[in-house]
Amino acid sequence: MADTVGWLVEGNIKPGQFEAFDELMQEMVEGTSQEPGTLNYEWYVSDDKSAFTIWEKYADNDATLTHVNGFIEKWSARFMECCDMTRFVVYGSPDERVRDTVGGWGPTYQGHWGGFAR
Repeated sequence: MADTVGWLVEGNIKPGQFEAFDELMQEMVEGTSQEPGTLNYEWYVSDDKSAFTIWEKYADNDATLTHVNGFIEKWSARFMECCDMTRFVVYGSPDERVRDTVGGWGPTYQGHWGGFAR
């Protein structure tokens, strides 16, 4: 658990963009499922389909960078067209490479304090 990096992304889906966002979500889930270092990749949507939450967790910083670089290359432009991020919290032990890569998205950081994972 000490090497993992995860994050919670929350946001609002732009009016008229749910169908495009849903299609993008399906593509992103399929693509991310092929990344061996991805431990969790879960999307949630509000009942009225106006807000979303994504929970992601990666085995280590290298796995995190693999995902983030793929996201930037393949999906970030479409993602930003469909939604507005309202919260981005990074958990765990992101190294400087990860912090530099995601820093432009305005994250807050929380280090591991206690607990366990199964």
